[in-house]
Amino acid sequence: MSTAAAHPGPGAVLADMLPAGTAARARVRDIALVAGGAALTGVAAQFALPVPGSPVPVSGQTFAVLLVGVSLGPLRAFASLLLYALIGMAGMPWFAEGASGWGMPTFGYILGFGLAAAAVGALARRGGDRTMWRTAGTMAVGTVIIYAIGVPYLALATGMGLGQAVAVGMLPFLIGDALKAALAMGALPLAWRLVGRRAD
Repeated sequence: MSTAAAHPGPGAVLADMLPAGTAARARVRDIALVAGGAALTGVAAQFALPVPGSPVPVSGQTFAVLLVGVSLGPLRAFASLLLYALIGMAGMPWFAEGASGWGMPTFGYILGFGLAAAAVGALARRGGDRTMWRTAGTMAVGTVIIYAIGVPYLALATGMGLGQAVAVGMLPFLIGDALKAALAMGALPLAWRLVGRRAD
């Protein structure tokens, strides 16, 4: 039974570097990772600040979603964000600002989280998180997917026009998104370098 992490191959994500051992232990590891990704997103969502004139708060949610995606890979990441959404819909107050259910106008962003996490996870399996500029592109793709679902949903849920939904549901957050991408650009390639040294 192996107790060491595998060498980081071209199709690996960071979670694959965790020791798994037997197939049964690998399944337990994956279940723990899925649950942990949902919990991380729920905790990050509590770091939220209201934005004047917008029903969408600034929170750590988006960064957590993209981090879960690149770290877990597409399948585990999608399962993790699906779990996050389902538990919140069932009444757990761990959406941004302690919200739960599916009646809020920002629910479209939550629907986008799973698809965004799966997309960035797929890109990470192709090396999309191993250099600074690839990481920036990967994070940009995930962010676009979240807005592509969240902003039209916001418009439909509130009755505002699409242009107004863009103005209140996307534009105020672009600077923060750039800062999150910059953080990821430094952190993820560094994590891969550390993993590579440990594996060697």
